[in-house]
Amino acid sequence: MASTICFILWVLFVTDTVWTRSVRQVYEASDPEDWTMHDFDCPRECFCPPSFPTALYCENRGLKEIPAIPSRIWYLYLENNLIETIPEKPFENATQLRWINLNKNKITNYGIEKGALSQLKKLLFLFLEDNELEEVPSPLPRSLEQLQLARNKVSRIPQGTFSNLENLTLLDLQHNKLLDNAFQRDTFKGLKNLMQLNMAKNALRNMPPRLPANTMQLFLDNNSIEGIPENYFNVIPKVAFLRLNHNKLSDAGLPSSGFNVSSILDLQLSHNQLTKVPKISAHLQHLHLDHNKIRNVNVSVICPSTPTTLPVEDSFSYGPHLRYLRLDGNEIKPPIPMDLMTCFRLLQAVII
Repeated sequence: MASTICFILWVLFVTDTVWTRSVRQVYEASDPEDWTMHDFDCPRECFCPPSFPTALYCENRGLKEIPAIPSRIWYLYLENNLIETIPEKPFENATQLRWINLNKNKITNYGIEKGALSQLKKLLFLFLEDNELEEVPSPLPRSLEQLQLARNKVSRIPQGTFSNLENLTLLDLQHNKLLDNAFQRDTFKGLKNLMQLNMAKNALRNMPPRLPANTMQLFLDNNSIEGIPENYFNVIPKVAFLRLNHNKLSDAGLPSSGFNVSSILDLQLSHNQLTKVPKISAHLQHLHLDHNKIRNVNVSVICPSTPTTLPVEDSFSYGPHLRYLRLDGNEIKPPIPMDLMTCFRLLQAVII
């Protein structure tokens, strides 16, 4: 029970790490005594709460242009407007910006003036979801830690786009129009600290090449991926959470070692075309295989090997760590094989 609680806490820690790395920086407050009365100017189109003087709220106002941003602002909310362009001028005094939310506008790549974003030297979070972007915008500030581009029309990643973004920890490209030809071998070069990469709901048929070595969370659900190259995971030795639900993976498309990767703790392969349970690591804790074409569970094949010299009481600590197994929606008929429970002694839930 204690190990399960530890795992849950670790999952929460890793999931939130890309947020918490910057929390202390983002929520630092500058001294109000350092501001002049001019600094308290508020664009008439927006709202400046007296209790939160570093924030500027301009969302849901039908704006077509970005107003001039006062120098004191750290947090800028412009979501759900009719903005089509991001020029340099409104940001010429906004040297303290950490957070910009431009979700749900009509911004195109042609509307982003070169240098408008890269001039924001302290920017950490940039939200451009639900716009009209067709490629990842560039150049971006080196300081950036999170880039959210979900639900655009992105089909291109210009060469060198990420080359200077060594501080980026989260890149969200889900629900775009990415094809395999959008990636070169050096596309992700420069993303030395990237931890979470989300490319779900695109049109990929192959695994993206040469991912950043520090990637821990890789989400590729709802693509058309048919196979995984041999030794693919050697390049991302820290990957712990892998989601490949709703793809076209078959047994023939998996590496010979399956998913026997010691770093993977949570593996999701639901809604694919697998006919047998793939090989897994003894460290895996959650396995989702529902809605495939699996007919039986060959425990002698999937049970990770453990030292035979261990005392029985130690096998719980050093044996397979699998706690959750989902097999419903396949062609397996109960009862659950007893040797499955013998192998995976820590199993707490099996859905079949």
